[in-house]
Amino acid sequence: MRKKVIALSMAASVLALSACSGNKASDDEIIVKSKAGNVTKEELYQEMKDVAGQETLQLLVIEKVLDAKYDVSDEQVKSEIDKMKEQLGDNFEAYLAQQGQTEASVKKIIKLNLLQEAALSEGVEVTDEELDQRIEMMNTELKAKHILVDDEETALKVKKKVEEGADFAATAKEFSTEPAAKESGGDLGWFGYGKMVPEFWDAAYGLELNKLSDPVQTEHGYHIIEVTEKRKAEDAKEYSKEEKEELRKEMKLEKADQSAAMEKISNLMKEADVKVEDQDLKSALDMFIQEENDKKEETKEESKEETPKEK
Repeated sequence: MRKKVIALSMAASVLALSACSGNKASDDEIIVKSKAGNVTKEELYQEMKDVAGQETLQLLVIEKVLDAKYDVSDEQVKSEIDKMKEQLGDNFEAYLAQQGQTEASVKKIIKLNLLQEAALSEGVEVTDEELDQRIEMMNTELKAKHILVDDEETALKVKKKVEEGADFAATAKEFSTEPAAKESGGDLGWFGYGKMVPEFWDAAYGLELNKLSDPVQTEHGYHIIEVTEKRKAEDAKEYSKEEKEELRKEMKLEKADQSAAMEKISNLMKEADVKVEDQDLKSALDMFIQEENDKKEETKEESKEETPKEK
């Protein structure tokens, strides 16, 4: 169901450093020999730490605390790899090479992504009714027209003008800020789910045919929308049980409170009693641990305010 290829570059440093730290040999082990001088495991570690140590440590710790809390199976990871191979076909190996990755390193990244998704979607519910409605939307195409303006006041003015009998196309040519409107008269033709920004689609899908919408605000401005026809999409399909569950998973992530992720990870780090022993990386997890410390300070201040002063 998910058609986007997972971005690989963000965790490249994690894979490299974790591979290095996973080696049980001594720190003075020589990993490169040359007449100009040798390179030891410790030298490599220090260099990598200087370049990407904090970011790498953050991702490694996040992976560990999430892995201790949530279950992501090898089968789930393999399923995502198989989807990538299906999407990329013969270009799969070339894509990995371009990203500087291997299939093994990509599996690690995928597992981290799945763990993050599990944390985000925890406690989020998508009902069968919501799922069925989304499928119906995805199986529908709309034919619509719109007038786009900069502010709500103008949008209301435009709506009133059309309601009083003005020609929609002529009004769009006069008022719309959409460049194509000068030629199209605001006609958008047929479009399916996902082709417009969500606010526009939701408003258009819910309209009765040939009825004007109230002003709909999107990132582009304010729209007055009129839907003239609805039809079954050419690629409409029946969804299997597996496809429905994959879609439900996507919808959970859409509904999830992205801003709560930091607090959730902070709490997991607190439960795991995470302490950074390397002095050079001492501040790497401050963004997570500091949040918890700030809460403690707030609690202390509130407690002081509530305690009566001694005479």
